Amino acid sequence: MLDTILSKDIELLIYLNNLGTVQWDGFWLVITNKFSAIPLYLVLLFFTYKKYGLKKMFIAVLFVIILITISDQTSNLFKYGFKRLRPCHDESISHLIRLVKDSCGGMYAFFSAHAANAMAIAVFFGLLLKTELKYVFQILVLWALLVAYSRIYVGVHFPLDVFTGILFGLLYGTIFYKLFTLFLKKFMK
Repeated sequence: MLDTILSKDIELLIYLNNLGTVQWDGFWLVITNKFSAIPLYLVLLFFTYKKYGLKKMFIAVLFVIILITISDQTSNLFKYGFKRLRPCHDESISHLIRLVKDSCGGMYAFFSAHAANAMAIAVFFGLLLKTELKYVFQILVLWALLVAYSRIYVGVHFPLDVFTGILFGLLYGTIFYKLFTLFLKKFMK
C-alpha cells in the first residue's frame, strides 16, 4: 500500500515538474523564494496594526514567530525521522526532473516546511483580518498554495511532501489564531 502511494507520488512529481517551461521558471523562482513574500508580510502587519494597535500587533508577531518555529521544527522532525530524500537528491529519479533552482536544499523532503509555513501564515492572518478585508482569507490561501506548488515546480519536493505541509499549516495556523484570540480575551481587555 505505502509503496503504491510513494510510486504514484513519484509519477505525479515527474508529470507536474515536467510541465514547467523556461518561460515560467523566473515566476516560480520568485514565488518559491521566502524573501519575496516580505512585502506581503509588511501589508499584513499594517492591517494588523490598523485593527489592533501597536501593542497587540507586536503580540501577533510574537505568536507568528512561535507558529513558524513550531511549524519548521515539526517539519525537521519529520524530515530526519522519515529521511525521504528530496527528488533532486534521489539518484533513481533526479535525472527525470527539472531542478530549476541553483541548489537542491537539504537532503530530506518529507514534509515541506515552505508549504507548511506559508499555509500557517495564510490561515493565521486570513482568520485575523477576514472581517476587515474582503476575500483576504481566500487570497492568502491562494498565495500559500502557489508557494506550495512552487516546491514541486522547482524540483525540490514531492506532491505528498507539499500536501502534508499544507495540512500541517492549516492545523497550526488555526490553532495559533485561536490561541491568539484567547490570549487577547484573557489578558488584553
